[in-house]
Amino acid sequence: MILSLANQDIATPLPAFVMGIINLTPDSFWSGSRKYGQTPQAAVGAMLKMEEDGADIIDTGAESSRPGAAYVGAEEETRRLIPVIAEFRRHSSLPLSVDTRKLAVFRAAVDAGADILNDISALEDDPDLGAYAARGKIPVILMHKRGEPAIMQQRTEYDDPVAEVEAYLWGRIDYALSCGIGKDKIILDPGIGFGKNQEANRALIARSGGLCGGEYPVLMALSRKTWVGGVTGRDVPERLAGTLAANLIAVQNGAALVRAHDVRETVDMLKILKELGTHNEHL
Repeated sequence: MILSLANQDIATPLPAFVMGIINLTPDSFWSGSRKYGQTPQAAVGAMLKMEEDGADIIDTGAESSRPGAAYVGAEEETRRLIPVIAEFRRHSSLPLSVDTRKLAVFRAAVDAGADILNDISALEDDPDLGAYAARGKIPVILMHKRGEPAIMQQRTEYDDPVAEVEAYLWGRIDYALSCGIGKDKIILDPGIGFGKNQEANRALIARSGGLCGGEYPVLMALSRKTWVGGVTGRDVPERLAGTLAANLIAVQNGAALVRAHDVRETVDMLKILKELGTHNEHL
């Protein structure tokens, strides 16, 4: 499996790429990840450990998008983010994805060494971001959500969640292509937990890589989310087993990337999936 970045292609021998999560916010939904925002050194240490554990990409962001969160300004987002990227680049060339919806923030991140744009607004919030990504041949992750994080869980009903999410993503794909972004630079994220109820989340996980005809790689971001808690009855710190099971099913259903807080365990799961998928004729 190969992903095309601006200046290189990256590959994984496993059934999916692993994207490690580093939150640089004080209000991430999981308190266990908030410590990364305390100092650049703490964040970089965690990023290097994720690389050692087998992460293919590190995804970092400085504006929380959890349900109920308020957006922060570009200046504050940049202040949290750029020192971490710059320090990480002193130690590693591992691809970096940046979770932002603002051109000013992403431009600074690219200048510091970022490689991938992870935009929860699917290029809707900043009209200049798509053209910038196109000029730099930068991969973009287009995510589906309903409204802003502060209110998105107030409207979670769908007649047909897969069809409605696909319709939105097709529209954003068309927009990205119109900006000049190459088809090989587009990754889709159905936005599990972003304006969706348990049934919608379940349907989208079951569909995984089949979204939009399977024409684009799909990222599944399930790590320790409310959906996992709703199924297992576990609080956030106890959702690792449920997350691993959900990610395994998502990858079996075609997901090309998984976004994970727990990189080592996720890599181990994918190694087992690869072994059984290769050698077990009944799987």
